[in-house]
Amino acid sequence: MALISRKALASVLRTPLCRHVSSFKASDVSIKLTDNPAPKPDPDNLVFGKQFSDHMLTIDHSVEHGWGKPVIEPLADFKLHPAAKVFHYAIELFEGMKVYRGDDNKVRMYRPDCNMERMRSSAARSSFPDFDGAELTELIRKLISVDKEWVPYSTKSTLYVRPTMIATEPCLGVSKPLNSRLFVISGPVGPYYPTGFQPVSLVADPKFVRAWEGGCGAYKMGANYAPTIYAQIEAMEKYNCQQVLWLYGPDHQVTEVGTMNFFMYWTNENGEEELVTPPLSSGLILPGVTRKSLIELAQKWGDFKMTERDFTMKDVVKGLKENRIKELFGAGTACVVSPIAKIIYDGTDYAIPTMSQGAPLTNRFLKELTDIQFGRTPSDWTVEVD
Repeated sequence: MALISRKALASVLRTPLCRHVSSFKASDVSIKLTDNPAPKPDPDNLVFGKQFSDHMLTIDHSVEHGWGKPVIEPLADFKLHPAAKVFHYAIELFEGMKVYRGDDNKVRMYRPDCNMERMRSSAARSSFPDFDGAELTELIRKLISVDKEWVPYSTKSTLYVRPTMIATEPCLGVSKPLNSRLFVISGPVGPYYPTGFQPVSLVADPKFVRAWEGGCGAYKMGANYAPTIYAQIEAMEKYNCQQVLWLYGPDHQVTEVGTMNFFMYWTNENGEEELVTPPLSSGLILPGVTRKSLIELAQKWGDFKMTERDFTMKDVVKGLKENRIKELFGAGTACVVSPIAKIIYDGTDYAIPTMSQGAPLTNRFLKELTDIQFGRTPSDWTVEVD
């Protein structure tokens, strides 16, 4: 019997299961409004992830009864058994989405279909129940509509939406969860980096590995993030760097930067202007929604070669020494794009010329995406909320 390769396995696991989906329905939602709405914070003084909207969406699932009815209700604490599997085996996943109040005062979600595709993929990898992504999108729209005034009246702040699934079954056994909860919370957020669009410094230390072939690096699970915190602290305290550049394998393959996808704009060895980012095929890379957007924008522009392929720190160092690298940047929902100014690698500080010419490509991406997100440029990537 032929064995499936690790790359092929990773591809299969990232693909939502092709089967009839037994799902909750948005039309079944019940809505209970709070009697005590919280005051809205100053949109110019928001801290990322510290404040939350008045309501949340909750849907429970059991293997015996399937999905329950969706409920939008006042934000409240959960009561869970101490043996719930989420506490012991990290059976959990989440998504990160943003909602924007445009210059025209319309409220828009950004590419929720991509988040639903990735969430279903993570659910399959975690043995959670499947669901209809369109139904969850509609429920999130209803939740945002209820808390519409929590979407900041600002182009510097947004509403961050966090869909999550947890295993709630009270059982100390490493097995498929029989009881699960899907919930969605939201809250207004300011810039991920309080200093704004400033270049970051990275430390690339191969002793720390974020993901590996056959693992779960391509899925948005809390278990992927907890082990990165120690490396992040070391980067800050030992090297005075804001982020970690994650490497993999004996050739120090470049994968991701912090919690972002990594992009390199350079003149390649064939003399071509090229934007390159690591591919999804290895299963090492999270399929970011912003990553996907940048690739599609670059392909639409056609001004340079857009490539998804593996490359190593040897390639980066050689490109820097030969003055062929123009810009390095990270990309993600929270920050959109983040320019890179320095990499500490193998005992050497490498200055990156990203900001020397004003980071024209990074800024072009930032403007193009934010123009779409805030409704200045019409696009089918946005979904309006009534």
